[in-house]
Amino acid sequence: MSHTPESRDDASSDDVVEAVKAEGVDEAAVESNRRLYTGWQWLLFGTLAIAYSLFHLISLNIYPLETWSFRIVHIAGALILGYGLYAGTRFADEKQRRSPAWLAWVSYAMLVPALYALVRVVTMYQTMSGEAMRIDPAIETWHFGYPLILATMAGILLSWSYRQFRDRLSPADLVLMVCALGVAGYLLVMFNSPLRASTGTSFAPMGISYAAIAGSLLILELTRRVAGLALVVISAIFLIYVFAGPYLPGFLGYPGLSVGRFFSQVYTDAGILGPTTAVSSTYIILFIIFAAFLQASKVGDYFVNFAFAAAGRARGGPAKVSIFASGLMGMINGTSAGNVVSTGSLTIPLMMKVGYPGRSAGAIEAAASTGGQIMPPIMGAGAFIMAEITGIPYTEIAVAALIPAILYFLSIYCMVDFEAARKGMRGMRKDEIPLFSKLVKQVYLFAPIIILIAALFMGYSVIRAGTLATASAAVVSWFSPHKMGIPAILRALQLAGTMAIQIIAVCACAGLIVGVISLTGVGARFSSLLLGLAGVSQLLALFFAMCISILLGMGMPTTAAYAVAASVVAPGLINIGIQPLVAHFFVFYFAVVSAITPPVALASYAAAGISGDNAMGTSVASFKIGLAAFIVPFMFFYSPAMLMEGSWMQILRVGLTATLGIILLAATVQAWFFGPVKAWQRLLMLVGAICMIYGGIYSDIAGLAVGVLMFMMQRARPGGGGDKTVTSS
Repeated sequence: MSHTPESRDDASSDDVVEAVKAEGVDEAAVESNRRLYTGWQWLLFGTLAIAYSLFHLISLNIYPLETWSFRIVHIAGALILGYGLYAGTRFADEKQRRSPAWLAWVSYAMLVPALYALVRVVTMYQTMSGEAMRIDPAIETWHFGYPLILATMAGILLSWSYRQFRDRLSPADLVLMVCALGVAGYLLVMFNSPLRASTGTSFAPMGISYAAIAGSLLILELTRRVAGLALVVISAIFLIYVFAGPYLPGFLGYPGLSVGRFFSQVYTDAGILGPTTAVSSTYIILFIIFAAFLQASKVGDYFVNFAFAAAGRARGGPAKVSIFASGLMGMINGTSAGNVVSTGSLTIPLMMKVGYPGRSAGAIEAAASTGGQIMPPIMGAGAFIMAEITGIPYTEIAVAALIPAILYFLSIYCMVDFEAARKGMRGMRKDEIPLFSKLVKQVYLFAPIIILIAALFMGYSVIRAGTLATASAAVVSWFSPHKMGIPAILRALQLAGTMAIQIIAVCACAGLIVGVISLTGVGARFSSLLLGLAGVSQLLALFFAMCISILLGMGMPTTAAYAVAASVVAPGLINIGIQPLVAHFFVFYFAVVSAITPPVALASYAAAGISGDNAMGTSVASFKIGLAAFIVPFMFFYSPAMLMEGSWMQILRVGLTATLGIILLAATVQAWFFGPVKAWQRLLMLVGAICMIYGGIYSDIAGLAVGVLMFMMQRARPGGGGDKTVTSS
């Protein structure tokens, strides 16, 4: 990310140099544990990443594979690329020397059992191809299972302590790459034989359990490297529950599962190969490729510059730019914290420049970036997981998300606008922003997203629509300064393969949790708990569901947070009589806003790192700015018309009154409407906002009365309550 402040010698319309110009918005940040190869290693891993992306494009569009086999290869490819590109510990430098040679030799020694297990997979394939019914259990245990688990555990432990330079592959990670091949190879052999039907029974080959144990360890370790410890810790708690559950009291207790029965089933479509991997191997990987093509054609730079030109001159301009740009970028990239880093490194300093405190600037960016996850049509891939889990058509979900997304971004916009008015902030000067007349000439760069939306609503499958949009991104680039030739297309495919690692690891790890929930039945027991609470009060049951959804989502990427919450919380909400669409949107929203909810708010922490403010203070401020997202889900329950469920008159009434309610809520928080607002007026406006947000006909009338009263009182003030703030200078 970079921005180039350049001065203009004159303000003529022919001058094309802008004071603020977004550049490199599309460039992915390089993580601190990411290897940067040179020479043949750069070529090797670049080729692997390109091949990985092409494998998905070909399998999804031309030569489909058997479902389980496709998902196994999908995870294995991410593990191999992930261990090749992400180190397990800090890199060596001038001060911190690389690890001693004996540690390298120990790591290389672990290649022996890893390679032996891989060779045994080949011999087992030959045996099964010769019409054998199954493999001798002793061979599976002593010649495959034990060597594989030994190599996997040793490789993980060694990778934590083996420190290498940034441009070199650790031998411990090479061991893990071989183990990933061994796991995938064995599972492909067994799941393409009649033994696939024996998973979860006492007749299942023990080799499946050994492969699943090693595979689960590999997934957990890669998740730790690319997404942090939060999801790993939650997964570990769920795994402990599998074996500790029989000894727990109350509704948490269950009869128990043996190691063999659990692990022979968790690496199937009941767990790791289930809904989360189904989505990551189809929709998510496809839209990551689409995003990579948009990045290669520099569309992200255009989005941000377009937002500056459209909103930069309004009071508090950079904050409003942040809302528009973060909504557009976050919709595509699917991660709140990643969106903060990409657009926030430009918008946060500019917000501070026009008068926003560092805390407010970071909070606005965090709230806007989080909102990108609820912005249709892509919704940061959350919509695709919802469609997969619920069976509701994707287009129906995208339409249902429209009004809530508008309300959320309107709330942030009003918060920003009222704060700018209260503090007398200016907008950016004409010579500080890109020329709108110049950017309008490149409005065709929006074509790929328009084609995507049009194809989806014309009835094309999500995969076909995504493929068309990806191809159109390359075609559209030919009319722009950043034309995509063969080298640029290969770079985009390489970038997509790299970008996909984090989300695939997270989805596989979430699949592990989903597997525990489905195999132990803890989700059903949670449903019965919610049912009991609903007998006392449905609002209490919803509040409890909200707390659990936020708690499960803390520190986790959106996709994993929703997948877990959908497995634990949503079935309980459906059991107490809530419609499936409303229940899943409820948990989806709270899984998303966990990114700005104290005390663990990843998006807010990322923003605080840029603004230089206190992380906890920024998370509290972003919670306040994103307050609408904590109220809107309750509106789903009381007014299903908010999700397009009902007649057009109902939808229109609820949409309009909720909009007015959201504006009153923002005015209450910022203590400004058409002028300063006193404490008792804020309390009155809060009552009016809640009345209109509630959605009943009588409450709407009461809320409208409050709004009209406040408007008249503000206009009756000396000076008419008008805002005298200078918007540009």
